[in-house]
Amino acid sequence: MAKITKKIKTIKVDADKCNGCRTCEIVCSAHHSTPQYSTINPAASRIHVITRRLRDIWLPVFAGEYTPAECNGRDKYVIDGKEYDECAFCRAACPSRDLFKDPDSGLPLKCDMCEGEDMPLCVEWCLNEVLIYEEREEEVDEEVLLDEMETGLEALMEKFGRDKVESAMNRMSRNG
Repeated sequence: MAKITKKIKTIKVDADKCNGCRTCEIVCSAHHSTPQYSTINPAASRIHVITRRLRDIWLPVFAGEYTPAECNGRDKYVIDGKEYDECAFCRAACPSRDLFKDPDSGLPLKCDMCEGEDMPLCVEWCLNEVLIYEEREEEVDEEVLLDEMETGLEALMEKFGRDKVESAMNRMSRNG
């Protein structure tokens, strides 16, 4: 496999500074609405602030890759005297929870770093500098990535089965 130089974009989270304002969720959902900035629906955001108000825990987590299977881990972590369950750190859309799935279609969501913008809007609008945008270059193996439609179709086939998805596609193509 060929090596290519790739710009790696990351967002570092300083959870100790987060007060749970959820501005990141609002600006993300507005940016990704259709048409852009037409609605605000934090359930459609690619970042969620995991909250445990009684324990004073606020933890921003970004949407990652879709996974068709539930994990086996249900471990607990104690960090600075605060207890977190393993799912709180998980970035995946998975069958065991509704986090990082589009509330209307149920399709998985993934953070795209606000592609086309100078920096992710959640970072730009974060009032307490909880989110820190970083870029670096790395030499990586060239890979073939699925586009959004293929990812959505894979999720639908996982949920409903290939035959039902193909049948629906055939009906749609005859009617459209």
